Amino acid sequence: MDLLLPLLLVALLIPMFLGVRRQKREMAKVTDMQDALKVGDRVVTTSGLFGTVVELDDSTVDLEIAEEVVTTWLRKSVLEVRNEDEATDTEAVEAEAEDADTASPAEAADDAPRLTKD
Repeated sequence: MDLLLPLLLVALLIPMFLGVRRQKREMAKVTDMQDALKVGDRVVTTSGLFGTVVELDDSTVDLEIAEEVVTTWLRKSVLEVRNEDEATDTEAVEAEAEDADTASPAEAADDAPRLTKD
C-alpha cells in the first residue's frame, strides 16, 4: 500500500514527459521549415491563406496571393510548405467531391446510412 502513491505519480508523469518531448520535436520541425523557406515556395499560412513566396526577410515573408497582389507576413505565420504532389492530391479530392455533389438524389439516398431500427 505504501508503493501505491509513488507508482501512481510515476504513471501520471511518464505520459506528460513524453507529450512534452513530442511537442518540442514538432515545434523544432516547424521552426526548421520556416527557416528553410525560399523564393518560389507555395505556402499556407496559419489563417489558411495560400500564397507563393516572392521575397524573404529575417522575420517577414512576402507572399503573392493573386496576380500582382503581394502581402507581408511574419515567418511564424507560415504553417506549411505545399509541394506539387500535395496540390495534385488536393485537386483529386476536390474532383471527387464535385462528382459526389453532382450525383442524383436517388443515388445519394441509396448510399445514406439507415437510422431506423430493423
